[in-house]
Amino acid sequence: MTISMSQSSVDVFVPFLGNLSGLLDHAARYAETRKIDPHVLLKMRLSPTMYDLAQQVGEANRHAVVACALLADSRAHVFPDSAATIAGLKLNIASAVDFVTSLPREAIDQAANREVVFTFKNGNTRTFTGKSLLMNFSMPQFFFHVTTAYDILRHAGVDLAKKDFLGPPR
Repeated sequence: MTISMSQSSVDVFVPFLGNLSGLLDHAARYAETRKIDPHVLLKMRLSPTMYDLAQQVGEANRHAVVACALLADSRAHVFPDSAATIAGLKLNIASAVDFVTSLPREAIDQAANREVVFTFKNGNTRTFTGKSLLMNFSMPQFFFHVTTAYDILRHAGVDLAKKDFLGPPR
């Protein structure tokens, strides 16, 4: 059985981005019920040197979008810096889903052995094949940030379970 590059990228990123949006719904309800300013949750982090919740969500979006754009040989969607609210983060997630699902699957499927260049925030670059970018860099980065967002919310007391991270059976 062969699994295509689009199945390994878009078809994995999209449902987990949806799950991440659902985690933010839990956070919003928790903040409302507990009479907590949601901004407090968005600024939480597990360690002083780690990104806060809002940045974890932003990085999950970024890795999904940049990976799919590189695989499709397209320009990556740029997110506004204004996602300082739960609603803003959810809009960015929806925008990421719209972007990756709009890319031509055929181009993504042909990218396994094509050279792609990832540009880090500091401007440094690293060359990968499409397959190595996805499997050894972007996918682990994506899941690190989604998992850390989940962990921050759990640590904050938001009532979450593994099913909230994994989503419905597919």
